[in-house]
Amino acid sequence: MSAPSALRDDATLVSHAVSELARRTHFPVAFGGLEHDGAVHVTTIVGARTRSIDGLVVHATRGLGGRALVERRPRMTLDYRTSRTITHDYDRAILGEGIATLFAVPVLVSGAARGVLYCGSWAQAPVGEVEARPAFDVAGELGTELRVRAEVERRLARSPAPEGGISAGAREQIRESYAQLRGIAATVGDDDLRRRLEDIEGRLAALTGDGPTGSVDTDIHLSRREIDVLACAAVGSTNGEIAASLGLRETTVKSYLASAMSKLDASTRHAAVTRARRAGLLP
Repeated sequence: MSAPSALRDDATLVSHAVSELARRTHFPVAFGGLEHDGAVHVTTIVGARTRSIDGLVVHATRGLGGRALVERRPRMTLDYRTSRTITHDYDRAILGEGIATLFAVPVLVSGAARGVLYCGSWAQAPVGEVEARPAFDVAGELGTELRVRAEVERRLARSPAPEGGISAGAREQIRESYAQLRGIAATVGDDDLRRRLEDIEGRLAALTGDGPTGSVDTDIHLSRREIDVLACAAVGSTNGEIAASLGLRETTVKSYLASAMSKLDASTRHAAVTRARRAGLLP
């Protein structure tokens, strides 16, 4: 993916996350952005009454968000104007909007801070567990999406496709990424995020160029869990590894495998994977 395209995708993910932040937390103002060159560039703002936050760039260690970024933990102030625990580099933007209470949550990807999401209120508003939990959830979901996309891009970059088709190495990388993505999606509780991950799964599977063939019954319906288990089995995972990846018991994995094999009329997991690919159910 080119740099401009990646930045556009970043902005889209942040835009959705900030909108969700405003919807779930009910704070009147929400904004955020990802980190580039040691600073958080705010790209989306929801609910602001002025334009003072537009184009805000928050450098590491500076302001509330800069501290959240480097400390990799949420930071909050009930009275931004009088706070003595932060620098006041961005008073013009924050106080210009009239924000009193400000809550900053870092977006973590594999332990590294990739951005910051903010919730703001024009009046002093206590932030307890009930108010904070939705913000943590949104930041976590954004971090998951960024991690999945980065992993897919990394794997594809390692095995570029030759002219006229996709290489065998790239095909295996796609299949490994697909299995990992199914494992991540299986642990996600938010329905909207799961649907977006499923969309990525579909686009990833389509990259192999495989589709249903005439030699296999395409009227085969596997459950999501059966496909999850087969996707992991397809890249050589053991039953124990599949169970750990999907958060299941090993006996449950065996049950899903047996069910999938029966539906696919296959006597081994390898044969089941092959038939599932021919039916267009796996990449």
